[in-house]
Amino acid sequence: MTTDKKTYEVAVYYFPNYHVDPRNEAWHGKGWTEWELTKQAKPRFDGHQQPKIPLWGYEDEADPEVMAKKIDAAADHGVTGFIFDWYWYEDGPYLQRALEEGFLKAHNNDRLNFSLMWANHDWVDIHPAQRSRPYNTLSAGTVSRQAFESATNHMIANYFHHPSYWRVEGGLYFSIYELMSLIKGLGSVEETRAALADFRDRVRAAELGELHLNAVVWGEQILPGEEKLTDVNKLLADLGFDSITSYVWIHHHVLPEFPATAYEQFRKVNAEDYAKFTDEYDLPYYPNVTMGWDASPRTIQTDSYDNLGYPFMPTLGGNTPEQFEEAMRTMKSFLDEGRTQPKIFTVNAWNEWTEGSYLEPDTVHGMAYLQAIRNVFGQ
Repeated sequence: MTTDKKTYEVAVYYFPNYHVDPRNEAWHGKGWTEWELTKQAKPRFDGHQQPKIPLWGYEDEADPEVMAKKIDAAADHGVTGFIFDWYWYEDGPYLQRALEEGFLKAHNNDRLNFSLMWANHDWVDIHPAQRSRPYNTLSAGTVSRQAFESATNHMIANYFHHPSYWRVEGGLYFSIYELMSLIKGLGSVEETRAALADFRDRVRAAELGELHLNAVVWGEQILPGEEKLTDVNKLLADLGFDSITSYVWIHHHVLPEFPATAYEQFRKVNAEDYAKFTDEYDLPYYPNVTMGWDASPRTIQTDSYDNLGYPFMPTLGGNTPEQFEEAMRTMKSFLDEGRTQPKIFTVNAWNEWTEGSYLEPDTVHGMAYLQAIRNVFGQ
């Protein structure tokens, strides 16, 4: 039996650090991209499968022809959209070329929806990370009201008019990763509510209709500087959000076994959260499937690999395409209960190569992870 892909929204996070960016060149040298860490990764323990080698090679995602290949592969296998991790610091944008020069100039960008998740966390010096702490902060995730308005005006002018921009129940989907960072930068919950209300007003004034504000939530701190929410329902009601989702499974549970936790075990634990969060949160919750986890490429490869906290941390082992397909089937069964409307879920991730969570084909499994999505959600 085939499934009408329009019945389900398979929204995949896209991490755009695989093209040249001026900040990266200032920090790491001319021509640097995160492909360098992918290439240098080594096995850190017995049975550890590294390096991960992309089947398509170490391509430039800001090239529209390269991005067009990604779009076709995603659309052909049941993915309905990319949620771009999007960066804008006090002094302006970062890593925007994959979207602006790649996706938006690709000839086939009508085949996928796209949207933004403002990844407004601190950018810390972990590319690669040393064992000693704390890490230097290269760009702070907090932004002033002026920077917030510059960033959101850029979205309105450059993205929201595009016919492929994703709308959820008529509203332009815009997700925020780090709410506490946003509030700290803007000054208070009241000032943040006012800034978001003004953002909505500017979208309406541009004759673009309504925003759909989505919050990423979690219970476990991963990146340095992240701060979990406490009273989620009250805060999001105060701020005027419309929905909630997750970025990755490890935001909700600690990986219990080092150096590798079994994917099958972790998959079942996280699947229990779908109903739990749906019940706990007042706003609609869009659940998440995570393909894998291995942040070891972001560590200095000559340092001993001990359980010290991100990125020196447990990995997920046994995340085969077959196990991932089981995760997809579990997700479909949950969505078919009808408690999540619309039937939206997020996937981590299209290309988190240095965190071991990617759908793009590699030299070991080829297109098998994408085929797993198509087997469950494709036509």
